[in-house]
Amino acid sequence: MAEHENNKLKPIDLKKLFNEKNPRLAALLPRFIYKYINRIVHVDECNEIIEKYGHLEGIEFVQKSIEYFGVHEEVSGLENIPDQGRFIFVANHPLGGFDSLLFMSNVYQKLGELRFLVNDVLMQIKPLAPLFVPINKHGAHSRMVARQIEETYRSDKQVLIFPSGLASRKIKGQVTDTEWKKHFIQKAVEHQRDVIPVHISGQNSNFFYRLSNFRKAIGIKWNIEMFYLADETFNQKGRTFKLTFGKPIPHATFDNSKNPKEWADEVRRILYQLPT
Repeated sequence: MAEHENNKLKPIDLKKLFNEKNPRLAALLPRFIYKYINRIVHVDECNEIIEKYGHLEGIEFVQKSIEYFGVHEEVSGLENIPDQGRFIFVANHPLGGFDSLLFMSNVYQKLGELRFLVNDVLMQIKPLAPLFVPINKHGAHSRMVARQIEETYRSDKQVLIFPSGLASRKIKGQVTDTEWKKHFIQKAVEHQRDVIPVHISGQNSNFFYRLSNFRKAIGIKWNIEMFYLADETFNQKGRTFKLTFGKPIPHATFDNSKNPKEWADEVRRILYQLPT
């Protein structure tokens, strides 16, 4: 029992957190600002999840979190996935958070152990850290992280990645991924892993997309809309999501007839045709 309590996540206290990180700023912030941040970040609901599932980690935490959100899943194309093999699963990134839980849960149920290549900031989500591999560490840690990435690709674990690295945006009226990176093509060839595209349905609120387009229009480079991703995530409660698994694309497909970026764009095109 004592070990269970020691491993459990501590509840979030924003005012205490601000006091620890920047006491001067914490003293200046008016009460209504704290209330606004608490509401946007959904601190009460986060603490409810921590209270219920804070002692779990890895895929157990993923599955319990999905249960908490009470969503419905419609999954098709699972028959396209071989029962054995080492694959790179690539997906679009419509939501910026909850889609990763659905992605991991379904791949795990089909093939077991997996690792998700993510922004290093997400390593701070302790219950999910065992499933994550950071991909953009810099400085002193870069060599260690590069080694960890290589070990992941050499392993028998399934590798998951959002090639865009960012939540989808509304571009010309359509919710679609930003530019895909070529990393997964290079690694598919290097480690002889076939690529399986996965299309995930869903979208964030119009507010999220309008804010994104507005800050770009006025020249702000910092993604201020990301501050609202927690709010967007909790707005997904009770919704229905469709996941469509495509057929494996053999790594030998990615030959010299196209460069890696062009092949990444081709896989992206195939993925967006999956739901039709």
